[in-house]
Amino acid sequence: MMATARPKITRPKAANIRPRRPAPAAGKPVASKSEVNPRPLKIGAAARALEVEPYVLRFWETQFPFLRPRHTNSSHRMYEPDDLQMLRLVKRLLHVDGYTIAGAKKYIRETGLERLCADAGSVKSAKSERVPPDQPKAARRPSPTAQSVIAEIRADLKALRKLLDD
Repeated sequence: MMATARPKITRPKAANIRPRRPAPAAGKPVASKSEVNPRPLKIGAAARALEVEPYVLRFWETQFPFLRPRHTNSSHRMYEPDDLQMLRLVKRLLHVDGYTIAGAKKYIRETGLERLCADAGSVKSAKSERVPPDQPKAARRPSPTAQSVIAEIRADLKALRKLLDD
């Protein structure tokens, strides 16, 4: 018996092309993916949303015990919206406010995580008042409490210098 060759079925190339999304209308605000889609994000998407590298998120998980994303059966990290809020808090403390990791841990321990999360809404409204992070740290103004502590330290140092000069 002779086998007959089957004709090869091919798809037209146009079927493999995705249609383009229409451009957003001018003046219409475009919502970010995290605002539109409240689904959990994998580590890469969460890192892009926070504008950090994925290894930074993994490191923060080792340093801050409250950062514990859910893991899938295949060990993929899935960040819920609450996890992203906590990560934004950590990023703000480390990258914007200039805390060290030890300092951020101490600040969170003293202030309380719940209070900091509640204050996160007021932080978003105060963002416009902040000096952009690309400016030198000398251009940033310390908080009023930090200014009073600095003034006390300066007075102590002046008194010590006067004692040493005598």
